[in-house]
Parts: sequence; structure tokens; C-alpha cells
Amino acid sequence: MRNVIIVGSGCAGNTAAIYAARANLKPLVLIGHEPGGQLSITTEVENFPGFPEGIQGPELVENMKLQAQKFGAEYLHAKVTAADLSQRPFRIQIDGEWTETKTLIIASGASARWLNLPNEQKLIGHGVSSCATCDGFFYRGKKIMVIGGGDTAMEEANFLTRFGSEVTIVHRRGEFRASKIMLDRARSNPKIKFLTNTVVDDVYDISQNVVTGVRLRNLITNEAWDQEVDGFFVAIGHIPNTQPFVGQIDLDEDGYIVGKGGARTNIEGVFHAGDVEDRIYRQAITAAGAGCKAAIECERYLETLGH
Repeated sequence: MRNVIIVGSGCAGNTAAIYAARANLKPLVLIGHEPGGQLSITTEVENFPGFPEGIQGPELVENMKLQAQKFGAEYLHAKVTAADLSQRPFRIQIDGEWTETKTLIIASGASARWLNLPNEQKLIGHGVSSCATCDGFFYRGKKIMVIGGGDTAMEEANFLTRFGSEVTIVHRRGEFRASKIMLDRARSNPKIKFLTNTVVDDVYDISQNVVTGVRLRNLITNEAWDQEVDGFFVAIGHIPNTQPFVGQIDLDEDGYIVGKGGARTNIEGVFHAGDVEDRIYRQAITAAGAGCKAAIECERYLETLGH
């Protein structure tokens, strides 16, 4: 029997673990299929308070983990394969084995959707990114490409014009699904260019370990060509990691947890933290803050149970 199980080991999960461990709750943290979350694929983090020289993403989450372990948090290289939240204590299936817990903090994050190009994954953090607010600063005066046709793509492109010399939005269709106001804003920005009915076949150059260009193809004419770019931002959405909780936790149409105020969910004793609920900010600092809130609410809930 556990006091609290924390699902996820990114900024949200690790911060929740620090607070829960300091409250002597002896949390069990399930590291999950993406150890360290989105920060584990981020190279330089310059916007987390307290690091004026910046810090590597993997180093930041590892420091948080060590801090939580110092206070008694236990980490397990495992993921949730099923959950039964219909009874108390809750039952969590961890790699096929059932474990009971009084409370649960879901901090399993949201995974970026990628294009699955041959070289894409190898260049993440080296010119390929899914977060303009995280990485835009590194492309001052550079040529940037944004892939997508929705509001997120328009918003990311507009933000990136603060840094890049030019921003090209590439969309596979002729029409955009973005809202009129977001599309108009992008179209009225002189730094933004559009390539429609076009797909990316690959991104270069893994031999230099940095993005230097892309291979594009027009879907109508089938014409292919190379184009120089320095930054390659994929803005085609995220997939929240909530699959084991479908049908139990209230989720929206995209699978994000529907919060019930604070860090609460529709089930008493089950809390959320980070990108698994937050589809707006998606920052390391907001995830950390959410982890703090979830752990404090979890501690207070356990007090009502007489822990």
C-alpha cells in the first residue's frame, strides 16, 4: 500500500515528488516511457529561474530527481499499463503487476506529435523543436520553418518572427484549419511566408548534427526541392499520455485531463500536474508549479483520511 504514486518524471512529477517526500509521504514515482519528459529532449534551457547561464534539459530534470530522492522519494523504471480508480484504495497496474495506493498524481505529460521523418528524431534539440517559446531565442536572425495548419502553427510562427529573419509555414493542404483571427494575424505579418499543398520529406543534416535545410515536395505537381533553414518547428499538436485512465478520469475530446479546480480531477484523491492537463503554457516552470500544487493538495487530502 502506497500513500501516493506519481505517474511521470518530468518537471511536474519530480516537483510533486520533492514536496510529497518532504511531507514524509514516501512517494513512488513511475518514470514512464519518456524519462524526464519533454525536457529530456531539450538541450539548452535558458528560461528556468535560477540558472542565469542556462542549464541542459536532462541535467535539470536529473537534479530534480536527485533532490526528491534525497528526501525519500522512490523511483521505478516502469509505466502504468492499467488503472482501477472505481474503488479505494486505488489499484494501479505497473508493468503488469497491481499496486494499491491511497492517492494518485497523474503527471504523465503530453508527447509532441512528430512527422516521423528519417532524420527528425536525431536532430531534436539541434534545430528540430516542438516548442517556439522554449527554443525561439536561439534563432535570432535565422531562417525558420514551422510545420502545421492550425492555430498552434500560426501562434508559433508569429512568436518566432520576434527572432528569425523569416518564417515559412508549410502546410500539406491548400486550406488552413486555423481560426480566421489567427490566420489573418499570420498573413498580415511581413516576415511570414506560406507554402501550401507541400510536405517535408526529410530534414538535414545529421552529419553536422544541426539543421541546415529540408527536402520539400509539392503534393500537386510532385516537384521536390531543397530549402535552407536553421530552425525547424513542428506544430501539429500533442498527445496527452492519459490512455490508462480513459473512461475513469474526465478527459476532453483530445484526451487532456479536465481539471476541477486547483490540481483536482473528478475523482477525489486523484490529482493532475503539468502538460497532461495544461494545453496552453507547456513550460518547465508551469509544470513545476503544477507539481507543487498537486503534492500539497495530495498531502491535505491524506490528512483528512487520518494519515
